[in-house]
Amino acid sequence: MPTTLIPPLSRFRSDVDAAPRVRQPHFECTDLAQEVRIDVFVPGVDAGDIEITSVGPDLIVRARKPHPVRINFAALHLEAAQRDYELKLRLGLHLNFDSLAADFRAGVLSIRVPKNFSAVSRINTRKVA
Repeated sequence: MPTTLIPPLSRFRSDVDAAPRVRQPHFECTDLAQEVRIDVFVPGVDAGDIEITSVGPDLIVRARKPHPVRINFAALHLEAAQRDYELKLRLGLHLNFDSLAADFRAGVLSIRVPKNFSAVSRINTRKVA
């Protein structure tokens, strides 16, 4: 006997989240001669709630905002503004992530990643004819 699948009567799909759990912060990247400087704007975050991770050529910055419990119904519109920040950047393998330096002041996280000049791949050339 064939099976008939009936879609749910709800107008919302159960397998899709209504809103993402994190949001991407604004940032600026500056390529200098000796380093790459990244300024990430994360207002409302404490310095202890920032996590910087490097995985291969990627740099991941996570900043968690405090989530106070609100008792009034009118504060529900703040849910989008209270989401945590997450920034994923593919910077490449030419940077030395082990000597990364970070500074946090007034809601701006400044990250300085020095360039690794020894890791630059050399192009092999050969004469033809």
